[in-house]
Amino acid sequence: MSRMQEKYKSEVAPALMAKFGYKSTMQIPKLEKIVINIGMSDAKENPKVIEAAMGDLALITGQKPVITKARKSVANFKLREGMNIGCKVTLRAEKMYEFLDRLFSIALPRVRDFKGINPNSFDGRGNYSLGIKEQLIFPEIDYDKIDKIRGMDIIMVTTAKTDEEARELLSLMGAPFVRS
Repeated sequence: MSRMQEKYKSEVAPALMAKFGYKSTMQIPKLEKIVINIGMSDAKENPKVIEAAMGDLALITGQKPVITKARKSVANFKLREGMNIGCKVTLRAEKMYEFLDRLFSIALPRVRDFKGINPNSFDGRGNYSLGIKEQLIFPEIDYDKIDKIRGMDIIMVTTAKTDEEARELLSLMGAPFVRS
């Protein structure tokens, strides 16, 4: 069991139960999965770009990424349905907690001029989205081996019913939210 999982069971769950007054332990919000997505507009001209991004994502997450394809054709973007446009990884269970721990304690503090993450990036149903401008903040990425700086989207899916419950869950797990 990872450090983050132990923290959830020993500290986070009891604190959430006390704050929101849940009757059952099954009502306590949990982290369901984390989806990390890299979208690349230049992938349609150069298919090698996707392989490089997949390599970076595999290093960061420890799991093999899947290629995402365009769902619709968009003439303005010179995009046809079925073209490769990015890659993503869905993390669950042990790897999810391990990634979250590394993200909050190692990667995010390495961002230049980091003041915290936006506490308002919830979707209304208890899920949190976070955009990262460069993959270099992860210590697994070797600066000399990257071909291009790429950003990524990190979506944390929770079982929380409201944004307030999800915000409390993530902050108790160590999310560095900006103090308002």
